Amino acid sequence: MPQGDKDKYTDKQKRKAEHIEEGYEDRGVSHKEAERRAWATVNKESGGGNKSGSGRGHPDTHESSKKGGKAGGEASAARPASERSASARKAAETRKRHAHG
Repeated sequence: MPQGDKDKYTDKQKRKAEHIEEGYEDRGVSHKEAERRAWATVNKESGGGNKSGSGRGHPDTHESSKKGGKAGGEASAARPASERSASARKAAETRKRHAHG
């Protein structure tokens, strides 16, 4: 199997990587770097490609996702309410502009 080949990954793992990649790209990370980080996360959580017989059925650990969500939540909670609501208004305006423009 050539390096970078994703044949050994399940459809669920591929969807997960795609979703993680989109999240990074939304935050301004380059496509190549976002893809690299996404697959690193999938590998860490599920132990790599799971599409062959032995070793399938091991539960995924969601440690990376938990850590990311916790870090994001802590960063937000550390800011004053006025700053958070200003950010929320700005984000809503940006979403509105992108949806119609």
